[in-house]
Amino acid sequence: MKTKRLQAGFSLIEVMVAILILGIALAGLAHGITTALDSSKESEQQTVAVLFAAGKIESLRAGGDLEDGETDGDCGAGLKSYRWRQIISEAGIDGLREVDVVVQSERNSQDIYELKTLLFETSAAEGGVESQSRKKTGGAS
Repeated sequence: MKTKRLQAGFSLIEVMVAILILGIALAGLAHGITTALDSSKESEQQTVAVLFAAGKIESLRAGGDLEDGETDGDCGAGLKSYRWRQIISEAGIDGLREVDVVVQSERNSQDIYELKTLLFETSAAEGGVESQSRKKTGGAS
């Protein structure tokens, strides 16, 4: 009569296949995490560049004195990895200027974000007349 052998445990091949599957899964997971972190960093760069360019446009709008030409600079102590360039040019209508603000990476000078808009330049004389008329209407109310 034959006795039955109990087979408890795993064979060497089963263990090796399980380790191979686990290794492939971990490599895929590591690649996925790396891709997610890169996307997060790129998104952060884009957001900072958008906010800086919009702020540059708003400071030009608030200043009101738009001179044609190109200027550039760094983005300040808190944003050392960014540079900016702005180009102001005539748009073909009196008082209308085309403004182009480009934010670049400091490392490789690659453009991160570009914002273009049109701004009206208000002259000092128009501003004075406008403020006087506001005072008159404001005093009459």
